[in-house]
Amino acid sequence: MKTNYLALLSLISILPLYAQQVKFEDFFTDQTMRIDYHHIGDAKSELVTIDQIYGYGIWAGSLLHLIDNFNNGAYYYKIYDEATGALIFSKGFDSYFKEYQTSDAAINGIKKAYHESAIIPYPKNKIRFALEKRGKQNELNEIFNVLIDPADLYIIKEEAKDKDVTVIKALYNGDPHTKLDVVILGDGYTSSEKAKFEKDLKRFTDLFVSSEPYKSNKNDINIYGVFKPSEESGTDEPGAGIYKNTVLNTTFYSLGSERYLLTEDNKTMRNLAAFVPYDAIYIMVNSPRYGGGGIYNFYCTFVSDNQFSDYIFLHEFGHSFAGLADEYYTSDVAYNEFYPAGLEPVEPNITRLLDKNNLKWKNLIAPGIEIPTQWEKKDYDANDYIWLKERTAMNKNIANLKRNKAPKEQIDAAQIEYNNKDKAHSDAVDKYLKSSKYWDMVGAFEGAGYSAEGLYRPMLDCLMFSKGTKPLCKVCADHAAKIIKHYTE
Repeated sequence: MKTNYLALLSLISILPLYAQQVKFEDFFTDQTMRIDYHHIGDAKSELVTIDQIYGYGIWAGSLLHLIDNFNNGAYYYKIYDEATGALIFSKGFDSYFKEYQTSDAAINGIKKAYHESAIIPYPKNKIRFALEKRGKQNELNEIFNVLIDPADLYIIKEEAKDKDVTVIKALYNGDPHTKLDVVILGDGYTSSEKAKFEKDLKRFTDLFVSSEPYKSNKNDINIYGVFKPSEESGTDEPGAGIYKNTVLNTTFYSLGSERYLLTEDNKTMRNLAAFVPYDAIYIMVNSPRYGGGGIYNFYCTFVSDNQFSDYIFLHEFGHSFAGLADEYYTSDVAYNEFYPAGLEPVEPNITRLLDKNNLKWKNLIAPGIEIPTQWEKKDYDANDYIWLKERTAMNKNIANLKRNKAPKEQIDAAQIEYNNKDKAHSDAVDKYLKSSKYWDMVGAFEGAGYSAEGLYRPMLDCLMFSKGTKPLCKVCADHAAKIIKHYTE
């Protein structure tokens, strides 16, 4: 059977049109299967083991687009019909584990386990669940596969029930199969802060549908809020010695980065999200501190009460929903060699410019613009690195004040000073970039993907490049619109 299976996989790989002809009703029922697994390893090793499989609810995704042809993400999960070997479902994604593999701890051989989930329509017959990972040339190689029988009596078939959970339809336009279904989960909101959660939910729902390309597709979007009270308000700030008991266990200082806000508690997150049909997950963290995070086709986080919360909310969704890369390059990050030299990134909004005549976004390039585009980078870098150094020192000071239980007035004063300087710097960046002759033009601007040299972004500024009130650039917005269409057709 294994020989025939591999032969069929080879055949399918050269027949992409077959994948486009998959009929939902031939292979799936209108329910969701959740495949939970552990992803274990360090920088040089990787192991996957199945944890548990669930069946519940209805299928939230498209009934038409079952195969992911966007070629994005470090991984793919693929579902093959066991009887025929046909590829019947696939999805590209990134993972917390992949980010950990680039960290100092992983490079030093410290192994760690992360919990992940694959969400698929419930199959009618036996399937082969396969995980693929990109190799040194970005090719996809299988690292794990397992046979799953949908009739297995050990598949847990429980509907989501919890008397402490409240579901709110913040925006509802109908059938989940033809809508982009977004769920916003609250973390760090106590029972007495339920009204605040509802107010925050409305505020960010309104922001979402007033921002392109979501604004133009407002009638094709459902947004749900799911509230479960936390024991304590806020979230963990390990660098300041602050730890809070919250529902989703979010924390700053993820992977050692003071502003990186994530959770490793995937199971709890998925159980809470399962109260509604969803395509994309937000975690709204009840905090005024700057921070967030977004992992492609996994989830994203943002804080509710920072002066840049609106920016974080939209920026992180660019990562988790559209698979957009960070375009900034002067800020400190927890990664090492995130984009290897000489290899074209799979993300749609950054490039190595290995073949400038076939630029990813060549259909959007401004007429007559030079490639690469020589922008005012030297002065920008000088000013930004000065602020980076000052920002780091100020954040360390605030963390030390909190850790040492300094008077609230002293902490507040330090935070206000930081906020004022942060906003002033953001405004100065906007003004500087807008003064360029290349403003609002699509080209290839050096500096992107955490690298000052060798990586290029499409436009001078973008929601994925710098903080503030601004849209996605033309290239990023175009790609996000394609993802919306994938879910809503």
